[in-house]
Amino acid sequence: MSVAVALAASTALLLTACGSSDAGSEDNDKIAGSDDGSQRSTSSPSPSDSAERPDIKLTGGVEDVFESWETGNVTKDAVLADAARAQTAINDAILKGKTDTPGLTFYYQGEALTTSVKWVQKWVDAGLTYTGTTRYYNPKIELFNGTSAGVSFCADETKAYNKERKSGKVDRSPASDDSYVLYNTRLEKTTQGVWQTTSGMSVRGSKGCVQ
Repeated sequence: MSVAVALAASTALLLTACGSSDAGSEDNDKIAGSDDGSQRSTSSPSPSDSAERPDIKLTGGVEDVFESWETGNVTKDAVLADAARAQTAINDAILKGKTDTPGLTFYYQGEALTTSVKWVQKWVDAGLTYTGTTRYYNPKIELFNGTSAGVSFCADETKAYNKERKSGKVDRSPASDDSYVLYNTRLEKTTQGVWQTTSGMSVRGSKGCVQ
């Protein structure tokens, strides 16, 4: 399946270009108070806070596309923008083969940072990176209070493929339902105004995301 490879181990390990290995066993794609926009962009809106954010640019023919990622609500859009940057940050870490990239440690904290570091390391240990485009769509957001929020969204990996880091060989296996992933995350706002991902889960092959 595209952007996934089964490693010889006691338990099959799915490596996905989109991030977390902390996959759940059931769909959980409903977040109350969700809003959907109508815009398509390949980058997040410019932040309005004063934080010195790391400059993250994906290389090697890799692109993140965020569809309907703006609601028109300033606070919700700030949360969604940092949720998008977090995804791009972990993808950047996978491409670089490093677990201590500025973006990874900037946009993830707590449980999410620990999980993300382990996830990137699995890619490194497997000698893999990836290439192609990942499409993120159907974002839903709930503001719990002024400093915490929940965000769920889908990822379409049908045009992203595993790539051997040394040889450069690309695995273009046919896409399947497992090429679609549901993400459900929690974000906390720092004193500098950054919405950091602190926990989350992913469901591969989620019925709510398969198209």
